[in-house]
Amino acid sequence: MFSSMSNKVLIDTYFNAVNLKLDEDFIKLLEEEIVRRGIQLDKVERMV
Repeated sequence: MFSSMSNKVLIDTYFNAVNLKLDEDFIKLLEEEIVRRGIQLDKVERMV
């Protein structure tokens, strides 16, 4: 579903979804894609 998104767009979308308190199922889908790609959110949060 999100495979065509770049990592940056995926991470930006994730943080925006969390900040806007969007649907938890949508956020969970984003988290699953982030994990699938092996991106570590704790390291990304420090970079933002």
